[in-house]
Order: sequence, then C-alpha cells, then structure tokens
Amino acid sequence: MMLALAGCLAAPPANGPYAPGPVPGAEPVDGLLVGHRLMDAGEYELAQKAYGRAALVDGMTTDVLAGLGSANLALGRLGTAERLLRRAIESDDATPEIWNNLGVVLVEKGAYAEAEQVLRRAYALDSGESDAIRDNLRLALAKFGNPSYDGSTEQDYKVVRRGSSEYLVRKIP
Repeated sequence: MMLALAGCLAAPPANGPYAPGPVPGAEPVDGLLVGHRLMDAGEYELAQKAYGRAALVDGMTTDVLAGLGSANLALGRLGTAERLLRRAIESDDATPEIWNNLGVVLVEKGAYAEAEQVLRRAYALDSGESDAIRDNLRLALAKFGNPSYDGSTEQDYKVVRRGSSEYLVRKIP
C-alpha cells in the first residue's frame, strides 16, 4: 500500500507545470509573420493582437496597417477596417491586395460605386493576374449595376494578403 502512494507524491518537473517564459537574449518572432499565420488559422482576434505587437516594434507600416485592416474585416468591424486600409493605401508601396481588401470592405458597406473604382485599381496594379481580385471586381460590378443582386444567394468575398494565402470572407445572409 505504501509503494502505490509513493508514486503519487513525485516531485513536480524542474521547469514547473507552466509554459516557459521568455528566453533572455533570444530573437523575437516577427509579429507580422505570427499575424499572417493566425489569419491562415482563422484566429482573427489573435492575429489582430500579433499585428499590434508588430506595430510596437516596427511602427505603423503599410504591412501592419494592412494586416490590422484585414483582421478587422474578417471580424466584421467594417468601419475600423476601412480606416486602416485607407491609411495603408496612402503609402507608395501599397499592394494590389490592400486595394482589394479595401474594395471588399466597401462592397460590404454597400458603397458599390467606390468599391468598383477601388477594385479596378487593384486589378490594374495586379495586371489582372489574381483570380480573387477579378472575382471581387465582377461582384462589385454586378452589385453596382443591380444593388438587389444578392437576393437570397450567398456571396463569397476573397480577402487577400501578400504571399500565397487567401482569406475567404463569407457574407452572412
């Protein structure tokens, strides 16, 4: 009977039961990279926090603004997403993906005429190579020509970022 109890009273691991803390002198992981990976995983709140940490390190760069805007778009925070994405496109190094994401926000808000112009710009900057941008432009054109276009059909918007990943934002009826 004593032998069975002796195993239950074993000492806790030397490192403790909790996750390890920061390692002194270690190089931190890039907040943008963490944010992009969290967006890929559908963890938009956590991605937003990672982009915020990247902003503390790098400042409010175009990539940080675009990441924050895309995360807010995925969370349905259209006003905040629009504000951040508009700031991102003011930069000379704004990419077609940023213009696309702003266009998606404008379509969601019902600003079809402006969305069509923004998505045309994204499509031109991309030289027509992105299927996601082309599809979003087609949707904006259809809605601009016929605002009651969506009716009972479900629409898919594609939010994109630099790199190979695409985010799909599904409109809830």
